Formats: sequence, structure tokens, C-alpha cells
Amino acid sequence: MKDLVKYINDFVLVKVAQLNSVNLSVRILAGILTSKAIAVFIGVEGMALIGNIRNFVSASQSFAIMGMYKGLVHYVSKFKNNSFRLSETLSTAYYIGFFATILLSFSIYLNADTLNQFLFSDNYNFAYIIKIFSLALPFYAINMFCFSILNGFSKYKILLIINIIGQVLGLGITLVLIYQNNIDGALIAAVIAPSLVFLITLIGIINRKSFVSLINIRSANINMIRRFAPFVVMAGVSAIAIPLVMIFIRNYIIDNIGLKQAGFWEAMNRISDYYLMFINSLLALYIIPKFSEIKAKEKLKEELVKLYKTVLPILGIGIVVIFILKGLIVRIVFTAEFLPTKDLFFWQLLGDFVKVFAMILAYQFIAKKMFLHFVIIELFLVIILYLSSVFFIDIFGLQGAVVGHFFSYLLQLGIILLIFNNSIFNVISESPKPPIE
Repeated sequence: MKDLVKYINDFVLVKVAQLNSVNLSVRILAGILTSKAIAVFIGVEGMALIGNIRNFVSASQSFAIMGMYKGLVHYVSKFKNNSFRLSETLSTAYYIGFFATILLSFSIYLNADTLNQFLFSDNYNFAYIIKIFSLALPFYAINMFCFSILNGFSKYKILLIINIIGQVLGLGITLVLIYQNNIDGALIAAVIAPSLVFLITLIGIINRKSFVSLINIRSANINMIRRFAPFVVMAGVSAIAIPLVMIFIRNYIIDNIGLKQAGFWEAMNRISDYYLMFINSLLALYIIPKFSEIKAKEKLKEELVKLYKTVLPILGIGIVVIFILKGLIVRIVFTAEFLPTKDLFFWQLLGDFVKVFAMILAYQFIAKKMFLHFVIIELFLVIILYLSSVFFIDIFGLQGAVVGHFFSYLLQLGIILLIFNNSIFNVISESPKPPIE
């Protein structure tokens, strides 16, 4: 037990406390309060519709920035003392993102009616919400570009303050809009809240005007595009495809079981997101840097064993507690109307446990720049997640959606273990790396 406490204090909690714990707490609290407001003022059916717009916004935002956030942070950090390389990095990222965002915004605006039918069916007319989002999207893209620069220059304190203020501002606007306009207000909040942070970020970066002079279309070059390519591909599979699959699954539930049932499933996903948000942050802060440093496969095995001995028991205890208190949690986060969500906890929590197990292994592919492996695994997950969900929904009804969640991540874990045994330890030392350095 002493070793466990020392391990957490030395490697995890200190870093999270320094960089991200306050921001995470605010994000989770804001999410819970938003969910409560939706449950009270809109109800189960509205929860399902808002779930679709949230996933659509997430996928569109990832496409708008072309998945370059992590890559831009990496190269800004690497070239921050080299003005020529930094200019190439910022210029290439800016103009790729600019053209992608403008193209996507126009496409969304012009196809608002078609997208409305896809997201909400013919029973609702929220095309104007989609048009509002198309106008707000460029501000989100600019905000993330500024975030990347600040992150690359290790301006963590500024980022932390911006995120906290942005979360509070977004929460306030969301609650007011929901109270005044119910479902319309919630949908408007979902599409504009992420972009409002730009106003705060602008203040944080306004004294760094020197960055603007580094952005020049003549500095953009094909070599930087090649360096960004792995990050773009990875984001395209995970950050874009997975939210879209969630929309397809939710629409299948709506068409075959009912809108209310889709609302219960969305409620379960929100609860899952809240506790996984903290776990994902812990793993991202520690695992990628740690795995990147390890060269010897014996040391990598030791680190994996240590992580599993530390993380999985804590996660397991947490999941058991959540399962025992599921009724209370549903009442606190939502309302009594959402109590049927309790029936979804078992398979969802089991699937999340397997997901974290697989995630620890999958982070090796990112840390060791094994991007092809990562993309293949994510593509496999996207396809299986949809097919298994549809298959089990047809058999078990709504519970089939969470059974599919468990089944798909179990299969993903199996594939990762297969690659882990036959590729990582045998190939990693001689495997060529993509030309991103």
C-alpha cells in the first residue's frame, strides 16, 4: 500500500494537481450542472437530441482543425527557439486549418436542412441551429490554434485560467439559454459555447503579437504537411469517426426503440464521460511521456505491470462504488425520470474497465510513433462498435447498446494484445518511424 501511495504521489497526482486538476473539476462540475438543467427543463427526449448535436459538433470541430492540435503543440515546443522553423510550423498549420474550416463552415451552412434531417429527423426543424454552428466554427478553430501556441510554449498557467473562465462562462450561458428557451436554448448553447472561449483566449494571447508576423503563406511547405500527416490521420479516425458512429447508433435506437430510450443511453454515456475524463487525463499526463522515455523492452514490461497493478485496482473499486450508488447518481445528475438508466450501468461500466485496460496498451503506439497500428486499431473499433451495437440492440433492446460497447472494446483489447505480443517487443526496435521529426 505504501508503494501504491508513493507511486501515485510521485507520478500522477502531483502533475495533475499542478496542471489540470482544477480545470478537470470545473469541467466535470459544469457537465453535471448542464445535464441536470437538461433533465429538469427538457427531459429524456431532449437529452437524446442534444446528444446528436454534441457528437456532430465534436466531429466537425476535429475536422476544422484537421487534428493538428497535438502535432502543433509538439512542433511549437520543438522549434520555439528557431524562428524559421517556427514560422514554417505556424504558417502551415494556420493555412491548412483556415481552408479546412472555411470549406467545412460553408458546407455545413449550405446543407443545414440535410444535416437537420440526419441529426433530428423530419419531426424537428433545427436547421437554424446548424447554421449558427457554421458561423461559430471558425472562432473555435482560431481558439484552438492559439491554444496550441500557448501550450507549445508551456504557458500552462494561462491555459488553465482560460479554460476555467471559459468553462464558467459556457456554463452560465448554457443555463440561461436552457431556462429561457428549453430545447432550442440547449442546442444553441451546445454549438456556440466552445467558440466563446476565443474571447478569453484573445486576451491571453494579445500581448504576443510577434506570433502574427511569423504566419506567412510563403512559409508554409510540403515537408511540414508531411510531419502533420500522422496526427491528422489519427484524429480523423478517433476524433471524427467515433462521434459520427455514436450518432448512427443513437439514430438506430431512435428509429427502432424510441427517442426516450435514446435519451437513457445518452444519460449513461454522459455519466461514463465524467469519470473517464479524469482517468484519461491521468493517463495522458503520465503514460505518453513515460513510454516515450523507455527504450528497453524489459523496462517497458515492468512499467506496464506497475501501471496495471496501480490503475486497474483503483478503477475497479471506483466502478464497483458507482454501480452500488447508481440510483443515487442518476437522481443527482439527472432526475427520477431517468431511473431506467440504472439498467445500463453493468455493461457500460464493464466496457469502460476493458476500455481503460486497452487504452494503457494503446498509448504505446502513440508514444513510440507506431501510427499505423493506432489507426488500424481505431478503424477496427469504429466498425465493430457500430455493427455489434446494432446486432445486440436487435436482440436485447436498449441494453444491447451497452453490451455492444463492452463487446467492441473487448475485441479491441484482443487485437491490441495480439499486436503487443507479435509486434511491439519484436519490431519496435527496428520499426522505421514516420518522418515527423
